[in-house]
Amino acid sequence: MNYVLALLLPPLSILLTGRIFTALIVLIIWIPALIFSGGLTHPMFILLAWVLIYQSAEDRRARRYGRPDKD
Repeated sequence: MNYVLALLLPPLSILLTGRIFTALIVLIIWIPALIFSGGLTHPMFILLAWVLIYQSAEDRRARRYGRPDKD
């Protein structure tokens, strides 16, 4: 569900992964980028949100199954 939300509102999707500071920075950059580029930069923010969602899910899996972090 969060991946679908990332298609429409990447900053909100990033916020739901628990990265508050990153979500605020993305929101500050995303709004002017949409206005001035006509939406050409939107795919970049979608990819960023998808990577952060995937990384968050991997971190949860690692904690759940007790895999140690990489050194």
